[in-house]
Amino acid sequence: MKKGYFSKKIIDWYRDHHRELPWRNTQDPYKIWLSEIILQQTRVAQGLPYFEKFIKNYPTVKSLALADEREVLRLWQGLGYYTRARNLLACARKVVAEQDGKFPPTWLELRQLPGIGDYTAAAIASFAFHQRVAVVDGNVYRVLARLFGIDTDIASPEGKTLFSALANQLISDDQPGLHNQAIMEFGALHCVPVNPNCEECIFKRNCIAYQHELQHLLPVKLKKQRITHRYFYYFLFRSGDKILMTARLEKDIWKGLYDFPLLEEKRAIATEKVVARIYPAKDLDFVFSEEYKHVLSHQVIHARFIEARKKKANKLVLQHFSRNGNTWYSIRAIEKLPKPRLILRYLEDKGIL
Repeated sequence: MKKGYFSKKIIDWYRDHHRELPWRNTQDPYKIWLSEIILQQTRVAQGLPYFEKFIKNYPTVKSLALADEREVLRLWQGLGYYTRARNLLACARKVVAEQDGKFPPTWLELRQLPGIGDYTAAAIASFAFHQRVAVVDGNVYRVLARLFGIDTDIASPEGKTLFSALANQLISDDQPGLHNQAIMEFGALHCVPVNPNCEECIFKRNCIAYQHELQHLLPVKLKKQRITHRYFYYFLFRSGDKILMTARLEKDIWKGLYDFPLLEEKRAIATEKVVARIYPAKDLDFVFSEEYKHVLSHQVIHARFIEARKKKANKLVLQHFSRNGNTWYSIRAIEKLPKPRLILRYLEDKGIL
């Protein structure tokens, strides 16, 4: 298939079918960058409100660079993959400190900034600066694999090289940004993972997957990430109208967010046994929650929440968790803390927030 043919067809389709989104029809690299970071591992419908919140609170990269990390994490709350939020702030500060608040225009320079990988650098370079460099995301892999009948594993080094070379070969010379938007949108709306609309596809006559009924087999991704199950037992301590919260400082999930004092076990055990380890008295008078299951990309958290009814038990158990990072917060202060969605769900279920 000739490059010009593919590019014209995909751009014509895009003009008729694309979604109107606030980060499109702009060449502002700040808005483009912000949208791309938010949309990593996030659906458009979920990411849109976050984009609007960030633009409202931080309309420029300079205003974001001055932000407090805790406030950025709070705005990010619920999106997951919180490393993105920390990199967002680090990148903004670097752009302001070293680039006078202006994003560099080339893929190579953008690639050096915190949190910006190959795909994001290509998106910014092409959308904001008209650089001829192709984006390659899951949508692009799917469109190209089906159209050209490529069964090379997209998670392999060979696959990444092959698809990147093909995408860069096909990209429009004079409208690279529009071309990139078009192929991603085509994959997101038309050439979808399950039940693609092949009968009304603009590439029906050219698509190898359609001709040989391979849509359900392409693209090929053989590498599967191992899922780890973790068992969290949270302790809820109250003192008047205050609750004890813990800042997560270790190199683990949710770094920089706040949860409750925690015991983690390698397997699920009876909640009473967890309590007995640190409060051996027989008068166990605790309230145990049902299990809260929280699914991450590579981990599944099985959490239970434990609250002592007796002040004596509460005091003795609390001694076990006396360490740095534990602080008493009022309900109003807790509202402003960045928290994992798991903790927010529990607080809302209990009517605390």
